[in-house]
Amino acid sequence: MRVHFVNENIGGHVTMHRHVEEALARHTDVEATFWDVPRDVFLARAFGSSWPGLSRLDLDLHLVRTRLAQSELVRRHLAELAPLPDVLHLYTQNTGWLSTKTMRRVGTVVSIDASNNQNAYLLPHRRPTRFTPLTVAAGRRWETRVFAAARAIVAHSQWAADAVIASGVPADRMHIVPFGISVRDVVTAARDDGPPRIAFVGLSMERKGGWRLLDLWRRTLRDVSRLVLVTPEHVPPGEGLEVHNDVRQGDGKLERILASADVFVMPGDVDTFGYSILEAMAMGVPVVVPRLAAIPEIVDDGVSGLVVPAGDDYALTTALRRLVLDRAERCAMGEAARQRVRERFDARVTTDALVEILRDAAA
Repeated sequence: MRVHFVNENIGGHVTMHRHVEEALARHTDVEATFWDVPRDVFLARAFGSSWPGLSRLDLDLHLVRTRLAQSELVRRHLAELAPLPDVLHLYTQNTGWLSTKTMRRVGTVVSIDASNNQNAYLLPHRRPTRFTPLTVAAGRRWETRVFAAARAIVAHSQWAADAVIASGVPADRMHIVPFGISVRDVVTAARDDGPPRIAFVGLSMERKGGWRLLDLWRRTLRDVSRLVLVTPEHVPPGEGLEVHNDVRQGDGKLERILASADVFVMPGDVDTFGYSILEAMAMGVPVVVPRLAAIPEIVDDGVSGLVVPAGDDYALTTALRRLVLDRAERCAMGEAARQRVRERFDARVTTDALVEILRDAAA
């Protein structure tokens, strides 16, 4: 079976596809190719730029224009494929806006992390307004056509699946596969006798809540812990603060950093899933995460980590302090976190489920 994967190439999408590609190595009868939608090209810049004034009201149709530009790049790419694959996998639905004719010719599986209505209220670069429903409605036509042309739709979570079903997609065409990660042996990295280490991972400090976390740590947690930031952005040095700017995909350094951490935290309020959460849990690290989108489906609150109200600084720092000061609870939750990933989010298991859906679509 020849499968062609098209990746929207935003945020954690690259991480997701890397784990899928690794897990597919076990399927010797699957010939998989991967294509990432190009970033920073002229078409996307020209049609996806913000319009001052209207952007503050969320009336500039920025998302619609960006997705149309992106899907035009996908349409051109698919037009050049020869021969066509047996089955096409699109992630996410927005990549296929202008390719529904091709989707009907080739068995297509569309995977999503959220509906566009859900995403519209979780954007890092703008806040929703009373006009946001109009923006969502403007793009609904294309999203609906993609769902209609797909032979199967795969949601990462029940949260996302429920939203798509509520929009009118039949439940029997919906599958829930929480695309997982490659679970490896725990990297040996001794946790020293110093204050417990709180780890954070984010390409963007602003988007992932890193600056907020740094401020909270300096004001309330610096006396009992150290903070480890993994980000390509420059962060001014400080006592008790450790910053890693040189971590690269697949170089093994992130695993070593997480293995030496005592607690992992995701303080942001825009994520829908969270691969960094799974990577920390797989290293046996308890997590503190927001009650947001599909994240509560990852973490068993009070067992493998602590789930706190999104945007609640007091709840976040209270949860962190609780784990920082209680070594026994940290260890118990860390063990439970790793077990939960092995049972529910191992990429070998989740990719096996995806392959069966792809086979049905190809047939």
